[in-house]
Amino acid sequence: MEKKIGGLLATELDEKSCLSRYHQSSLRKPSPYKPSSYLVSKLRRYEKLHKRCGPGTEAYKRATEQLDANQVRSSDKECRYVVWVATEYGLGNRIISMASSFLYALLTERIILVDQRKDINDIFCEPFPGTSWLLPLDFPLIGQIDSYNTDYSRCYGTMLKNHAINSTTTIPPLHLYLHLLHDYRAEDKTFYCQENQAFIKNVPWLVVKANIYFVPSLWLIPSFQTKLIKLFPQKDTVFHHLSRYLLHPTNQVWGMVTRSYNAYLSKADEILGIQVRVFGRRAGYFQHVMDQILDCTQREKLLPEPAEESQMMNISKTPKLKAVLVTSLHPEYSDNLKSIFLERPSSTGEMVLVYQLSGERVQQTDKKLRDQKALAEMYLLSLADKLVTSTRSTFGYVAQGLGGLKPWILLYEPRNRKAPADPPCVRAMSMEPCFIRAPLHGCQAKTIKTTPFIKYCED
Repeated sequence: MEKKIGGLLATELDEKSCLSRYHQSSLRKPSPYKPSSYLVSKLRRYEKLHKRCGPGTEAYKRATEQLDANQVRSSDKECRYVVWVATEYGLGNRIISMASSFLYALLTERIILVDQRKDINDIFCEPFPGTSWLLPLDFPLIGQIDSYNTDYSRCYGTMLKNHAINSTTTIPPLHLYLHLLHDYRAEDKTFYCQENQAFIKNVPWLVVKANIYFVPSLWLIPSFQTKLIKLFPQKDTVFHHLSRYLLHPTNQVWGMVTRSYNAYLSKADEILGIQVRVFGRRAGYFQHVMDQILDCTQREKLLPEPAEESQMMNISKTPKLKAVLVTSLHPEYSDNLKSIFLERPSSTGEMVLVYQLSGERVQQTDKKLRDQKALAEMYLLSLADKLVTSTRSTFGYVAQGLGGLKPWILLYEPRNRKAPADPPCVRAMSMEPCFIRAPLHGCQAKTIKTTPFIKYCED
């Protein structure tokens, strides 16, 4: 059962073509969070719908032909689509927005098709049996979607702003562009309103650009909340379950994961992951960030302090091994940690070994090997027993969600170039990614006051 992750995974998929799908359990401890039977049955129904409506089917052919027509044929309303467009943002942003878009498709009886032009098929396997989730390269709008923004005439927020549609509009357009990026406007945010969803549900094609984790706002839509409670009785497990169902590294990426795990982590009694990301134009190595990492990990007993001379005689002959996996664009953080525990033993007698797989110095996007390495590092971090992440980093969000971990979040404010003295970090209350640009005004303002399980993020 654990091989299928509590029933999350379908059995019809080929094992050899995607080793990570069924081999996660060989590296990962069993998750204490079990998927609900309703979620499992919902995923099986979704897979049947995707097979019926996906690329290569007659239904898909008819639906794409209608993009140039004037009205929807009533017989084809069964197949409706969410097209997820790959943006120029980093892999973490793409992953959390893809998971959010898939959940929206699941809630609204649509199928998701993902833009394959930015190497998505080089990092992830096909998740659904007997069909493809890749948007075909001959999709009628493929030459236009990169230019879609808030100026586009079929942008939902723009149509509302220009009064091109309203609550009395009876004939929906064949497609809408949903601008769900961090810079979206008040009109775009009405996507999260119950009354607006009533109109959107009749649009056959939704083209989505997003770089945020908008799942928390789906909980605040009353008709969705009823379904979500049945799907996820443990409310902070949405990304945990969906990512393990949807996002399986290709064999090339999985090879990076397994080789690194076997070489550096497999023999450890405990694994600590430390994910360091400093934002800003002058991002790099900063001593105040290094000091804060040490302050956090030692104060929270995640790492031992170096031994004093008087303690060195009491070091155990069979010490426990603690492996520390550091991910950062800058290798100086892991180098400093290494030198600390090489120069002196730990005060607890533990042997502390520090590893870092790569240090790119500059975040590169849309580069195949870079994305493959980044995904491998996210997966390796998710295998940790305990995790320290950086504030507002989607890289860390993905790792904590995959691993079902509630991390300690480093609270430095890099724009000020100063770290707060106290506290250096805080324990997250949830394993869910943060919705950094949540719409806290408008239709959801009242709902959030009556929804106690939706809270402000620590970071």
